[in-house]
Amino acid sequence: MSDETEKLLLVDDDEVFLQVLHRAFKKREFDVYTACTIADALALCQAHHFSKAVVDLKLAEESGLQLIEKLKQQQQDLKIVMLTGYSSISTAVEAIKLGAQNYLCKPADADDILNAFEQGQGNADVEISTQPPSVNRLEWEHIQRVLSEHDGNISATARALGMHRRTLQRKLQKRPVKQ
Repeated sequence: MSDETEKLLLVDDDEVFLQVLHRAFKKREFDVYTACTIADALALCQAHHFSKAVVDLKLAEESGLQLIEKLKQQQQDLKIVMLTGYSSISTAVEAIKLGAQNYLCKPADADDILNAFEQGQGNADVEISTQPPSVNRLEWEHIQRVLSEHDGNISATARALGMHRRTLQRKLQKRPVKQ
């Protein structure tokens, strides 16, 4: 690859999804590197200077939020988009605070991700929902906030919520409620 080719780091524990994104960005002439764990991503970041990174929120038992912070410490000018199938307000806020440029919900394709990198400013005209979130959605948001406050520790979160750890694990395995 030439020196002018942008280097992109993709971090996701879903290897099939990772390969699909890898091919899509290769077609768009990026120099693409992939990692499935925080350790692999940090090793790649030590060896290469990336202009962009796409980081999954949930990396097996690890948190992509922790990776954002570490990547920004190593490469301050790195543009990061967080991608997740487990979106919540608290994780979106934390991702942005930690240095992500944008936050996308799966499913997202390469064009969606590239658009997220291009959106440098917020949109004051974004549509506001006319209906409040459902009770199930509010529960999901609350669990995510408490989980974030306890640095992803399931046992500590379960204690704080006053529920059994296995019950919390079952709730976390479910997809978030849309509204």
